[in-house]
This record gives sequence, C-alpha cells and structure tokens, in this order.
Amino acid sequence: MLRESSGKKLQFVLKVVQKLLIQCALNTDKLGAALHCVDGRMKTHKWSYKCPSRRKILILCVTGWLIALLKLFHVERHFFPSKGIYLVEHFLSTSSYVRNRYSYPRNEFQYEINCSSIYEQDPHEIGKSLEIRRKEIVDLADEDVVAMTSDCQVYQSLRKYHLKPVSPEEESFPIAYSLVVHKDAAMVERLIHSLYSRQNIYCIHYDQKAARSFKSALNNLAKCFPNIFIASKLETVDYAHISRLQADFNCLSDLMDSPVPWKYVINLCGQDFPLRSNFELVAELKKLGGGNMLETSKPSSSKRERFTYHYELMKVPYEYMQMPVKTNISKNPPPHDIEIFVGSAYFVLSREFIQYTLESSLAKDFFEWSRDTYSPDEHFWATLVRVPGVPGEVPRSSQDVTDLQSKTRLVKWNYLEDYLYPPCTGTHLRSVCIYGAGELRWLLNYGHWFANKIDSKVDPVLVKCLAEKVAEQQKEWVHLSSDEHFLHLSSTNALT
Repeated sequence: MLRESSGKKLQFVLKVVQKLLIQCALNTDKLGAALHCVDGRMKTHKWSYKCPSRRKILILCVTGWLIALLKLFHVERHFFPSKGIYLVEHFLSTSSYVRNRYSYPRNEFQYEINCSSIYEQDPHEIGKSLEIRRKEIVDLADEDVVAMTSDCQVYQSLRKYHLKPVSPEEESFPIAYSLVVHKDAAMVERLIHSLYSRQNIYCIHYDQKAARSFKSALNNLAKCFPNIFIASKLETVDYAHISRLQADFNCLSDLMDSPVPWKYVINLCGQDFPLRSNFELVAELKKLGGGNMLETSKPSSSKRERFTYHYELMKVPYEYMQMPVKTNISKNPPPHDIEIFVGSAYFVLSREFIQYTLESSLAKDFFEWSRDTYSPDEHFWATLVRVPGVPGEVPRSSQDVTDLQSKTRLVKWNYLEDYLYPPCTGTHLRSVCIYGAGELRWLLNYGHWFANKIDSKVDPVLVKCLAEKVAEQQKEWVHLSSDEHFLHLSSTNALT
C-alpha cells in the first residue's frame, strides 16, 4: 500500500494542529475573549489587558502539541533531512514497504561499498566506511519491520528467500536455533535471513518487556515461514537471572517437540551474526560426531562467589532496572555431587544432550539449585556437559575449553586486544568490542562460527559485508557440492 505524499502529511498535521488550537483555547477562561484577541476582532479598550496572557497560553500550548506531532509523524525527515545522514537499508527506507519512509532523492547520501575491497582491506574502501560512521546512521525502526513483514509474499520476494541455495547434504542434516532477543527488530531480521535454510528450524523467544512494535515485527516474521515460530512460553528476562536460562529452556523444549529431525541446536542473541554459511556449519557439525562444543573451565575464586551465595533479584539504579544481588546467605553444595564449571551462555549441543537435559532428574535438580545464583546460564551448560555419562560428555579431567578454543562465539575483550587479537576497529560496550568493517577479514578467517557483537548503528558496512560474504560462501559451496568428484572426496575424507 502506497504511503501519503509529504504534502498530504503536512496538510494532515496542520489540520490536527488547528483542532488542537481550538481545544487548547477551550481550556482557558473566557474562550471568546482569547479568540477575539487572536483574530484581532475584539475592541482593544475592552479586552486589551487580557489578550497578552491568553496569547501566550495559546502559543505555548500549540507549540508543544506541534513539536510532539512533528516527532510522531517524522515530518522533519521529509522537510528537514540531515545533510549528514546515512540510511542502512536505502532501498527499503525510501520505499513504500516501510512505515517511516524517506522521500528525498534515492541517490542522495549513499555510498557504493565494494565488500571484496573491504575484505582485502583496501585503504580507499575502508576510508569510505569510516566516513559513513561519521554520519548519522539511520536504520529501519521496529515499525518499519512490522510493515515490511505484513505481506509475507512481498517480504519473501524483497529478501529473495526463493534464491537461497541448499545442497542435499544440508537437506539431510537440519540445524535447530534458539534465538533469545529483546530489541532491534531490523538486526534480528537480518540475523534470521543470513541463517535461514528451509530444512532448519528456528525458535524465537522475545522478552516480555520488549516494545510492542518489536514483538509485532517478530510475530509477523514468524507467520511468514513454516519453520520459524515464537516460543510457546515467554519470560520476562532480567540480566544475569535464571529467566535468561529459562528462555532458552522454553525454546529447547519446543524444538524437541517439533517434527523436524534436527541434529544440533545453536543458541544466539540479537547481536550475533554468522561467519559461516549453512553448508559450512553442517560440515563442521558432522565433524563433532555427536560431541558438544561450548566453553567449560574451572571457576576462578571471584566466579565461585556467583554460586556459593544466595542472590536475590532487586531493583538497581542503572540500566538493567533489576538484577540478582549478592546476600550474606551461603548456599548448600550443588546436588548429586556435581562439580561446577563455568563458561558462556552460548553453546552448540547435540539433540541427545538436550533430551537428557530436559528429562534427567539430575539436570532438573541442578536447574532448581541454580535459581538463586548469579548468571546461571554461564555455569549450567558448562557444568552439565562435564557430568559423567552425559551424551557428548567432556570429561572432568579434560583441560579447560576456553572461548578461543570453542568456536561457538567470537568475542573480543578490550583488555586482551593487542595480546590475543588485533584492536577493535568499532567501539566498546562493557569491555566487549562492537566490530567495525576493518575487522571483516579477521572475523571470517579466525575460525569461529558466529561473531558477537554486531550493530548496524555502529558500523553498517560490516553488517552489509558479512551478510554478502556468507551468502557468497553458501552459493559457492552448494555449487561445488553438485560436482560428483567433490562429493566422492568429501565422503572419503569423512571416513578417514
């Protein structure tokens, strides 16, 4: 459905302002005096001493309402566009498919980015990416994603889902995903688009606290595909609380009940992005041979405090609103003589391991014991995989598996830059690098499967180029796999 022109929008706003002016005037005493004063029709000697105050009230009232309306309808975008603006999705942002449409010329404020040159670290192309970052970066809002996904046929055509190639090897090895998200529908949509393959299955858990427009966007997206769904039970997720772990559990339970015979499950958040094509992920997962891949290490003394004391969910005076706070109450030892290991909230786990987790009394008891700990998702999986006899067990006697050894997630910490990896070319958030375009080559070649953190508002060029490179990899590998000789070599290598 085509949107109103900028002129029509202005007329609409002016009509609303005119109505508000009358309504505002009604709220003042002696409406007749005020209106006659403004219109200049009242005799000056009778009401002149009252006109200035009436006029001020009307002006203040109308000005406030006008500013609110301009912001509500994004009128400033149409009549006063910033000279330093960059649209992350230029085609969509200036199209009729989104809600907050930009109407100025299509080729203005855009840069043609060559991702192959970014990958080769061409100074000129990297320079363009840095110039873009100095501008006001405007991405699609949640409302834009709601509009874009309202018509599934149009949406799928826009994003060219019908052109995504799939090999027979992938068809016979479906992957499950648990996505726990809470904001930025545009980035979640891009993540799903890059991950999507028709034989896979995707569970989305969004935070109950999330904005209504965010929920609507993901509900719309899920309705467009038979293999994408919203978790049947949704949590209000608090930072470092059991609710984060419960959100994954809700998706894992739903995934186990699905008819899709997936082999492995991978959990992700909204600021993750794939560094490997689906074809490559299938090849890597087959190499695990039923084993699991996740970070699992012996805890330091500081991390031991997270589960040796009782933590209570309390309101805190900063961004998280509420989070677990340590008390002086000591906890009992974990049940079943479980030895605690620590790691990350993120994992690659086999179907057999998930089945054990959902059905085992040991796992259930350990989950309950972890309820009043700090960030239980960072010790639950790392510990459970070390329990003797679990599917894909990592023996307790085995060495630590660090975040650099586990390929699940590539996170760059600022205090390890220049020591374990090159400096962040983007920015930092709570010691974690939000990657920049200068790290494209490093990200794709380091060996990990997913990167965290990726943010289009920090560096839209990296988002564009990662998606483009992963799509290229998928196309190339599927094409190669169609060659009988290649298939023969692959089967021979799998047996050796």
